[in-house]
Amino acid sequence: MNCIKISDMEIARYLDEDAPYGDITTAALFVQPSFAKAYIQCKADCVIAGLEEARRIFEYLGCSVTQNYQDGATVEHMRKVMYITGDAGKILLGERLALNFLMKMSGIATLTAEFVKLAREVNPSVVIAATRKTTPGFRKFEKKAVMIGGGDPHRFSLSDAILLKDNHIAIAGGIEKAIELARRSGFTKKLEVEVRNIEEAEQCAKLGVDIILMDNFKASDAEEAYKRIKAIDRRIIVEISGGINKGNVKRYAKACDVISVGMLTHSYSSIDFSLEVI
Repeated sequence: MNCIKISDMEIARYLDEDAPYGDITTAALFVQPSFAKAYIQCKADCVIAGLEEARRIFEYLGCSVTQNYQDGATVEHMRKVMYITGDAGKILLGERLALNFLMKMSGIATLTAEFVKLAREVNPSVVIAATRKTTPGFRKFEKKAVMIGGGDPHRFSLSDAILLKDNHIAIAGGIEKAIELARRSGFTKKLEVEVRNIEEAEQCAKLGVDIILMDNFKASDAEEAYKRIKAIDRRIIVEISGGINKGNVKRYAKACDVISVGMLTHSYSSIDFSLEVI
C-alpha cells in the first residue's frame, strides 16, 4: 500500500476542480492570513482509510498535521482522528477534498473488512478482491482502500493480466481458440478465463489455465465446479464473481479461492466525517 501515493500534481488537479479561480467565500472574509486550528472527527464506527491522503492535502497547502490514528485502524464514532494548524484560508480550501478522501476510502475499507470477516469464518484462506468497477480518476485510491480493509486489489488495469471474458471468447470463436491466441502474449502474464457453467470450467481446467472465474454461478453449481477443477489440477486458482453480497458470501466462500466483489467500490456507504475549527 505504501507504493500508492497521492502526488502533488494530483492534489493540484483536485484543488483546481474545486476552486478553479480560488475560494471566493474565504477570500471575502480573510484579506490577511489568519492562523487557525481545526480537527477532523469521525461520525460513525469504521475502518479508517484516506488519512494519508488527507494529511498530504493539508501539508501541500502549508498546514501542519497531527494524526491520532493510522490507516486501517478501527475507529469509534465521534473520535477525533486528525488535528490541523495553519492559515485559516488554506484549511478551508483543503477541507472538502480531504473529507471526500476520508469518507469514500473509509466506506470502502469498512465494507471490505466486513466481507473478509464473514468469508473467513467458513474459509480462513479465501481472498476478497475488488474489480475494475471503479470511479474514473479515483481507481488507485479505491483499490488502496480495499487493501486497507484486508482485501486484494485484483487488476489495477487491463495491462496487469489476461482475463478472457465472454465477449473476448465470442470474438475469438470459442474458449479453446481464445486461450490459444492469448498464450501468444508470453509466459510472464497469468491467464484467467471467465466461464458460464460447470462444463466450461472443466474444459478450462484441462487446458491448463492459471485462474478460472466462475461468473454468476449458483452456489451449488460453484461447489461442484470447484471440486472438478481441483480434481484436475489443484494449482488452478478458482475465483467467483457476480451477485455476491454479505448475505450469501459465506456460502460461496466454501467453493473458491477468491471472491471478487464489485460492490466494494460501487455500492459502499460513505462514512461521515466533519472538520471543525477550534
